[in-house]
Amino acid sequence: MSNSTEEYLEAIYNLTRNGQTATTSAIAKRMNIAPASATEMLRKLADEEYVNYSPYQGATLTAKGLGIGERITRKHRLLERFLHDTLKIGNDKVHAEACAMEHTLSDEAERALCQALKEPDKCPDDGKLIPPCNLDFSSCQECKDLGKCSFESIKKRKENVVALSTLNKNQEGTIAFIRGEKKVLSRLCDMGLTPGTKISISRIAPFKGPVEIAVRGCKLALGDEIVCNVFVEKTVEGRGVR
Repeated sequence: MSNSTEEYLEAIYNLTRNGQTATTSAIAKRMNIAPASATEMLRKLADEEYVNYSPYQGATLTAKGLGIGERITRKHRLLERFLHDTLKIGNDKVHAEACAMEHTLSDEAERALCQALKEPDKCPDDGKLIPPCNLDFSSCQECKDLGKCSFESIKKRKENVVALSTLNKNQEGTIAFIRGEKKVLSRLCDMGLTPGTKISISRIAPFKGPVEIAVRGCKLALGDEIVCNVFVEKTVEGRGVR
């Protein structure tokens, strides 16, 4: 896959994270290209089944495109943390440097980088959420416990997962992945938040306040440090968990 294709899918991923459609003009502006060039590429991506595209309306990612867009975004943001935290590159330069490096970072190196950085959850400058990996683990601790096995033997997660922080009121889901160190896992386990547990969003406080969830007949108020690191498979009405 070309770097250009990955950059388009990354741009559309970031423009559609709140459920909206990415317009041609928004894509062109984000990538600093002419709208006509964006239109031509969107038609090509639609033919290759990476996006759903409607002229004059815009594009959304298919499941195929979503997986790639999320993976490239994750690599980009992990690299930003590495450049900022380890190499002490200034915030004004980390984005451009990460853009240049994201396409060559292998999936195996991405896993090693994540562990070396102690599973970071947000970008260093703008605080954007780092997407979870697509490896079939229920927690970062499970990934660590596996050690340096053959990367090719690790299975990929079948379903897309989203952070609790992205759910809306009354949305439901099943916890599928928990990010963080062993003490984080233990703390959440004490609260009854373990992989396989079903939850629903009861209330979302404004200005990034606590999120109240219903779990096992109880109500829990969770802060940002938790809702950004607990990932669920969303329940789609009439279709079960997706």
